[in-house]
Amino acid sequence: MEAQGFSPCSMASSRLFGAGARFSHSAIVLPAPRHRFASRRSGYAVAAKAHLNENREYVIVGGGNSAGYLAHAFAEKGLADGKLCIVAKETVPPYERPALTKAYLFPLDEKPARLPGFHTCVGSGWERQTPEWYKEKGIELLQGTTVSGLDIAASTLKTSSGDTIKYGNLIIATGCTAARLPEKIGGNLPGVHYIREVADADSLVASLKGAKKAVIIGGGYIGLEVSAATSSWNIDTTVVFPEPHVMFRLFTPSIAKHYEKFYEDRGVKFVKGPVVSKIASGSNGRVEKVELSDGTTLEADVVVVGIGAKPAIGPFVDAGLATAEGGIQVDGQFRTSVPGISAIGDVAAFPLKMYGRTTRVEHVDHARKSALHCANALLETLTDPYDYLPFFYSRVFENSKSSRKLWWQFYGDNVGESVEFGDFNNKYGAFWIDDGRLKGVFLESGSPEEFALLPKLARAQPSIDKARLQSVSSVEQALEIASKQVGSPPATAAAVG
Repeated sequence: MEAQGFSPCSMASSRLFGAGARFSHSAIVLPAPRHRFASRRSGYAVAAKAHLNENREYVIVGGGNSAGYLAHAFAEKGLADGKLCIVAKETVPPYERPALTKAYLFPLDEKPARLPGFHTCVGSGWERQTPEWYKEKGIELLQGTTVSGLDIAASTLKTSSGDTIKYGNLIIATGCTAARLPEKIGGNLPGVHYIREVADADSLVASLKGAKKAVIIGGGYIGLEVSAATSSWNIDTTVVFPEPHVMFRLFTPSIAKHYEKFYEDRGVKFVKGPVVSKIASGSNGRVEKVELSDGTTLEADVVVVGIGAKPAIGPFVDAGLATAEGGIQVDGQFRTSVPGISAIGDVAAFPLKMYGRTTRVEHVDHARKSALHCANALLETLTDPYDYLPFFYSRVFENSKSSRKLWWQFYGDNVGESVEFGDFNNKYGAFWIDDGRLKGVFLESGSPEEFALLPKLARAQPSIDKARLQSVSSVEQALEIASKQVGSPPATAAAVG
């Protein structure tokens, strides 16, 4: 939370992608048992004496979305077998991380998502990359392995257990770690949860089984997605954040008001303004209450903290890689300041070509696309720079007991003046207009055809008559006005089909 030195949600732009905070450069330390798969030619590998890994031509550090999609690209190009190694501190292969705050948290009688159901790359409709897939493709997995150091001159990584990993080309895809509340105010008490990994989500689900009152700290993505989940468990839920409204870096006050009412109608309460001063435990040592800076005390037997994230880049920055926007600075091909080392996903501070600035994006869409672009740059001498269109989305209240699900998408940049249209009870949208041109587009509960139109509009940035837009009463009319400016047909089933 900002008042306590934390950033509530790290989406970065002039407003949406602001400069990333700098964080301390400490080693990424979360040791766990190691697991390995290697080349099809050798089956399960026996580590070479000098180094831990057998596959050394390409080494990916990190086991999240980016790593999974990069592995997919290598396999598609026939360049994985015996060449690619993934080093990850988690003990499961890469998976689609957004599920952890969505379907993973469905009530247990609602068939919640579980692995292996959402390994990468099912989020893009591609093959599910199970442990067997990596073995079949000859990709070496060093799981439960934590990188604590980088020796650029020797082209080696050091692990927390003292082993070394040799690389020819290194790709850093370590993602982020959850920003935590200080231990001295109760940030590590039993019953206080942070969500970044499957183990975190499993621990939260175990707590939800017997919970009656939940306090969610943070009004961004985590806060809204987890509170939607806890309310579906019929748990008394309160969301606490210092900003004046939810999703402060993206939503306008009027957009936020619609979402807050929707949640409140389903029993979720919001406390805006104060920050957390203390999380206190009961006689059993577990969390019992949350004390706020304005003197309010909230009873809680489960607390979820969603106050932002920190790029996990300590060992690489300590080794001398250039930084920007709180991450590792890269060019349009995701090459760092050191030859032979690339960085992708959350940690990469890259040139945002269409807006002419450097930014860092923490979102699954960028994680996937940056991985695929990096693979092309590494394996096919790609020369076109990464040309990313910022995209954010959320889907909540999707379980079968919910009377309505919410699903919104945003493309572009939220600069300039916003014009909103439609009926939130049915379909609702907004355009951001700056200097007469469309910069950002937002849509709630659109059709597949309407959602497909949004990136075209945001990338084209057509001229928009604001006065005419303000006179429309429906999403369909607004999209038609914008579509005509770029020569696209209105987003209707007839037009698309």
